[in-house]
Amino acid sequence: MPPPPPVGRLHVLTDFHFQQRLTHAELAREAVAGGADTVQFRQKTGTTRDQIANLVPTVGACRASGVPCLVDDRLGLALAAGADGVHLGALDLPIGRARAVAQGLGRPLVIGATATTASGAARAQAEGADYVGFGPVFPTASKASPASVKGLDGLEAACRAVSVPVIAIAGVTPERVADCLEAGAWGVAVMTAVSTATDPARAAAAFRDEIDRWLASRPA
Repeated sequence: MPPPPPVGRLHVLTDFHFQQRLTHAELAREAVAGGADTVQFRQKTGTTRDQIANLVPTVGACRASGVPCLVDDRLGLALAAGADGVHLGALDLPIGRARAVAQGLGRPLVIGATATTASGAARAQAEGADYVGFGPVFPTASKASPASVKGLDGLEAACRAVSVPVIAIAGVTPERVADCLEAGAWGVAVMTAVSTATDPARAAAAFRDEIDRWLASRPA
């Protein structure tokens, strides 16, 4: 089976809960235009029919731009829509089971996992995760009951605990990007900072610029 698509450094999560101006597909196009190299479809409400109706054009928008589209929580939706992967939380389908399903279907699939501790990150890698979304690194208002904030020290510990890419999540701003990367993160994930912005493409570009600036400062 061919390897899954690479995981980008700027993950933008689509959203229709905190804003209703733009569809998921429109947000994906705006995010990619601003420099996002991974899009994660995130829709917690609505029927499966509603979700697949929103997901299919989002996958299409990402595919047209050559950017991987991942689906938050729902392996079945990801497979049905031809998405590139799935991001699994602690209460979702176990990573190993998701991998077995994908392999049984002969489908290359990126599988990401959420972790809130260094040991959780190591466990996710051991179970077969291609990358770990770690957080909350900073305080965030996008979750009703976020886990305790882990800070940059917690992020650094998680990065040391694994060899797969770690994506810093929650409360990340452009000003905090370099600190996250210095702590060992491969990249960052953002949602409302882009989705609720007046100009989502410009908001995504602010994050992309900080990532590129940090990368340019690294020794060759």
